[in-house]
Order: sequence, then C-alpha cells, then structure tokens
Amino acid sequence: MFYSIVQRYLESTDFPGIHLMDFISFRAGVTFALALLLAMTFGQRIIHRLQRMQIGEEIRDLGLAGQMEKRGTPTMGGIIIILSILLPCLLVGNLSNVYMILMLVATVWMGSIGFLDDYRKIKFHNKDGLKGKYKVTGQVGLGLLVGITMWLSPQIVMSENTEVMNLERQQTEVVHSPIYQKTPQTTIPFVKNHNFNYEWLTDWLDDREAAQTLGWIVFVMMVIVVVTAVSNGANLTDGLDGLCAGTSAIIGIALLIMAYLGGNVIYSGYLNIMYIPGSEELVVYAAAFIGALVGFLWYNAPPAQVFMGDTGSLMLGGVIAVFAILIRKELLIPLLCLIFFLEDVSVMLQVSYFKATKRKYGEGRRIFKMTPLHHHFQKEAPQGAHVLLKFPKMPIPESRIVIRFWIVGILLAVLTFVTLKIR
Repeated sequence: MFYSIVQRYLESTDFPGIHLMDFISFRAGVTFALALLLAMTFGQRIIHRLQRMQIGEEIRDLGLAGQMEKRGTPTMGGIIIILSILLPCLLVGNLSNVYMILMLVATVWMGSIGFLDDYRKIKFHNKDGLKGKYKVTGQVGLGLLVGITMWLSPQIVMSENTEVMNLERQQTEVVHSPIYQKTPQTTIPFVKNHNFNYEWLTDWLDDREAAQTLGWIVFVMMVIVVVTAVSNGANLTDGLDGLCAGTSAIIGIALLIMAYLGGNVIYSGYLNIMYIPGSEELVVYAAAFIGALVGFLWYNAPPAQVFMGDTGSLMLGGVIAVFAILIRKELLIPLLCLIFFLEDVSVMLQVSYFKATKRKYGEGRRIFKMTPLHHHFQKEAPQGAHVLLKFPKMPIPESRIVIRFWIVGILLAVLTFVTLKIR
C-alpha cells in the first residue's frame, strides 16, 4: 500500500529519503522490523485474548517429562505470526508483483486450513481436529493454484545460465540469456549449470507442443507433492516449545539469501544459477517471515506462553514450500528441510513397521521409542519392549533437544549453499 503510493508520486516529489523505497534491502529491513515489533507488541494481547476465550491446548499424558505442565497453554498462536507477516507486506510490499501475491495467498490459505483444524479441536474437544482428507485437499488446492499460476502467468519467467569461454581472458564466464523464457526449469545440485527442465522427462513425445504441456503438468504435480510434504512435516515438527518456529526461521534465512541471489543478475551469475526477474520481491516477504517468527519465539521459547497450533505450523510448511518453488529451488528442499522430512518419515516408518510386525508376530513392534522423531529423544528406553532404536536410554531435556535441532538446521542450511558450488 505505502509502496504503491510512493511509486505513484515518486517522480513528482523530491522528499529526502523517498528513493529508499526503490531498494529491496531497505524494504526488507523495514518489513523485518515491523514484523518483529508487531509480534512482540501485540503478541501478549493476543495471548491474553486466547486465555480469556479459554482456548487452551488439550494434552494427553504420553509419559513425557514436563508434558502435563503444558495443559491449558493457549494455542492458535499462529495468528500472531500470520498477522505479523501480512501487515508489513501489505504496507511495504509491491502488491502488483505476482510473487508477493502468491506468497500472501499461500499465507492466508494455509493459515485458514490450520485455523479450522484448531477450531474443531477446541470447539468439539476432538484431538484429531479437521479430517486428514480435508487438510490434504487444501494442500493440493494450494499446490494446483501455485503450479498453474507459474505455468500461465506471463510475469513468471527465467533467464537460463550457461558457461561460455572468454577468449581474451582465457577463462569461462557465466552468461544469462537476454531472452526471458517460460519454462519449467529448476535448480539441482552437483551438476554443471545446476539446471533441470521437467520437459526433459517428456522428450519421448514426438509432438513438441504436447511434450511442453506434459512437462508443465509434471511440474505442477511436483509442486503439489512438495507443498503437501513440507506442510505436513512442519505440522509434525511442532511438538516442542520453539522447535518448529526456530527451525522455520533458519530455513527462512536460507531462502531469503537464495531469493536475493537469484533475483540479482550479478550474484546469480557468480553462483552460476538461473536469474529470475521479479523474484527479488520475495526478499521483502522473507524478511517479514523471519521477523514474525523471531517475535513469536519471544513467547514460544521454553517454557512456552503460547503454542502456534496448526494455524501456524501448517502455514509455515506451506509457505516454505511455495517460496522454494517460486525461486526454483524445490529440489533442494530435501536437504534444507531435512528435519521436517525426518519427522514425516519417522511417523510413516513407525506405523508401517508396527502393522507389519503385528501381522507377523501378533504383536506390534516399534522402530522408535515414540514418534514424531523429536519425542523419541524425550522418552526413556522401555524395559523389555520390542523397540529397535533404544538410544538414548535416558530422556534428554526438551530445551536441549530444541537447541540441537536448531544447530542441525543451521548445518543443513550451510550444506544447501555448499551444494550450489560443488559440481
């Protein structure tokens, strides 16, 4: 809003400092500061409001240390994060930019699904909340919206990077094509030029136009898978105070840097990655995203004064997935968001192994002491139980688990950047 006003009257005024709004770094700094201040200033008021409405978390006794002490802690704190993201972006962001529009839509979309889930849990005292099929339908719907928009929108293009030999300097240089292409390309690590085109999977078709269309369809399907997987992974990670928020903030910082590099033709040339014109606006959103999470951690750090609930966790996963897709880095997600995927996989492995052993032995057995994965480290190794992984034998304090997961998240973010220079 404010950005649009400034741009409209920019040429007709010479007000000191007005041209700062032209700089992505300045607007990103403003959105970070605004999001942080909003979360910290109004967070306490929202928490008190949730307490008065008796919106507390229903806790089941699972034998975890300190678990029952959390009973009654307000949930749906994801509202704090969502508002702290939306308001700064609406004020300072470029609302005519398709990338910013998609991120705002993804925030509201996934936040609404999470809100309905939390509402049903509280209203009907139902721990399961919204049925899984409805959550998946919402995630698939967002994936379709983002994928088809990227397919059809004329604003979403990219400039392919290629290496050429400079005969004067006798060295290779990265050159970006002056022609912006509409193509389902993405970034992959460990290969020259780092580009992968989904149309390569459909080259077997003789009809070139049909091959291109099918390539985009494959891309849209990939978008749906990534959005669903990352959103569910973040949702499962939200089980310890500060775990999901801190991990998401670390991922957000990595994505902000990637968006800045990919939206700058000079830096993208240095890293030999594709240049995506217009995507630099995502830096403004990412700054608000990080600021909101840091502000939320003020209240969510152990011991938590508020839980984000599915309102926050489903939204965070969905937003991270859409952001990575828009900057064409979705194939780096398995490494960058490895914590989310391990949480996902731990549950799937546990359920599958339990069912298989129950059919074979008449008694279900387990791989982990408890899932999702972070609870495995909280629980004491059972005596005589059929559990494959009993390490560690003694439970680890919750705050230590959270900090160690943060450290792992930082290492994964660093490794993600390293892969872009390894060929």
